[in-house]
Amino acid sequence: MIESYDFGSIVINGTRYTSDIIITGDKIQASWRRKEGHVLHASDMRAALEEFLPEVVVIGTGYAGMMKVPIETKDYLQTKGIELLVERTEKACKLFNTLSKSKRVLAALHLTC
Repeated sequence: MIESYDFGSIVINGTRYTSDIIITGDKIQASWRRKEGHVLHASDMRAALEEFLPEVVVIGTGYAGMMKVPIETKDYLQTKGIELLVERTEKACKLFNTLSKSKRVLAALHLTC
């Protein structure tokens, strides 16, 4: 459960994280890096996708929404039959908390800009 989010900081189950993360069920991949800082490619989360097999992917694009999700990433998820929701990180956190009660949800969250 994501307890709180603010620019550069997120609290999940009582633990504070200060770098971008991927959440898959009970696992948290802290210090998540992308090959291009403000662009999310499918390859940036491919291992987590293959291991967790989510029904939904929630992308948090940052406090101000600076991280972009190219059409190729969207198309990749669609071909896998995975629903994609892209929002600024504050809203993405709320979506994750709600959806994860009934679905397998992967959250990829950019915490800063």
